[in-house]
Amino acid sequence: MLSLRVTVPTSLSEEVLAVLEADDYVTGLAVLRGASLKPPGDVVTADIAREGANPVLEALRALGVHEEGTIRVEPVTTWVSRSGLDAERRAPGASADAVVWTEVGNRAYEDSELNWTYLSFMVLATLIAGVAIVLDSPILVIGAMVLGPEFGPVAAIGLALVRRKGHLLGLAVRTLLLGFVVGMAATFLAGLVGRWLGWVTYADIVGDRPATAFIYTPDRWSFVVAVIAAAAGVLSLTSARTGGLSGVFISVTTVPAAGNVALGAAFGAWHEVAGSLAQLGLNLTGMAVAGWLTLSLQQAVWSRVPARRRTLVRGRPVLGRPED
Repeated sequence: MLSLRVTVPTSLSEEVLAVLEADDYVTGLAVLRGASLKPPGDVVTADIAREGANPVLEALRALGVHEEGTIRVEPVTTWVSRSGLDAERRAPGASADAVVWTEVGNRAYEDSELNWTYLSFMVLATLIAGVAIVLDSPILVIGAMVLGPEFGPVAAIGLALVRRKGHLLGLAVRTLLLGFVVGMAATFLAGLVGRWLGWVTYADIVGDRPATAFIYTPDRWSFVVAVIAAAAGVLSLTSARTGGLSGVFISVTTVPAAGNVALGAAFGAWHEVAGSLAQLGLNLTGMAVAGWLTLSLQQAVWSRVPARRRTLVRGRPVLGRPED
């Protein structure tokens, strides 16, 4: 269940109410006349089944509510309502599977913003990856994978392609590329400092590293894992279930490969640089393609489910859950 709070000028209030009242998935509708100061107007609140939110949000945007007022959407984790239960049962599919495109789009823009926090996480993750390579430590490699924030922009690229958002595509690509450049530059400088201090040697970079050799030796399985992990990550971001993201971060060799590129360049180990760049490119390509395909499939499925669901429930009473 989602909670809607619409702040709207008085001139649009009746049209907003008409949209909400006519929708079978809306319940708990209320209006506070004159309660809004910016803009001067009314505040409309309602609950809506997550599965049926997209048509309502699109209708509100078509009215221009987002330009003259505000549409706020919040998840409701706990609720008790017979009418709300009936609305959920009328709605297509299951709540956990529903993709609310406005919600996904907002998160994509937030995750793709190039800010100091994003760059800091990229630098720290790449530095940890550098230490992991020197020590041949798989534990530190996993730590670098989890810390890296790069999956957000990668998922945003898939969304931008599916929803045809050119601005989001440019923003995500820029953030992704600059993040890796800054992270690798910091690790390159750290590698030079370590070389000057004698803490890191050429042998540490090119020597036998059985636990971390996969970072610079990509193969067909690298692409397969990237595709599977990205598909799981996109499902976690678009559904109500986010527990799988940690597994996604641990599965893809992006930040460790970037760290190895930087260290290889600092010590002139160009075969390491080439292999790591190939690993990085393979993983990013697989993730972007998988994100695009997964979101395309979700968009195709959810564009067809509502009409069929309405046909199935028309004329049939909606039953509630058995009482506890």
